[in-house]
Amino acid sequence: MINNKITKSPRRNRFGYAVSLALVIGLGLLWRSSLLSLSGFVSKYGGDALWALAVFLGVGLLFRDVSTLRNTLIAVCLAWSIEFSQLYHAPWIESLRATRPGHLILGSTFNSPDLLAYIIGIALGAMVERLYHRKKVSPP
Repeated sequence: MINNKITKSPRRNRFGYAVSLALVIGLGLLWRSSLLSLSGFVSKYGGDALWALAVFLGVGLLFRDVSTLRNTLIAVCLAWSIEFSQLYHAPWIESLRATRPGHLILGSTFNSPDLLAYIIGIALGAMVERLYHRKKVSPP
């Protein structure tokens, strides 16, 4: 049986999640730009972790009443599904990937280490959410 604290549903503030999502997207674009002088490794995998954090926040924005655990699992499944979809190269999806938004959302080339970066980004979101809700509901 899973501890009730883990499965208890937080009531997410949609405005807060929307602002957080916008900030993470902006940071991710900045992270991958040439404006920051990051190593290739940090730029690539840090950007992937931020992308996955954005997925976590997006899922939380859409499903505001699911538990943090469920939000985390949905985000991992979605992020990994998109990564594995990069093994599929039909013309219609390649035309989507050729656009800037399509490339940012769908990527282009499967890279298995990305899966770990996604776990890290999503885990970061889950930990922050749990800490926030723990402080919010703890007695004074």
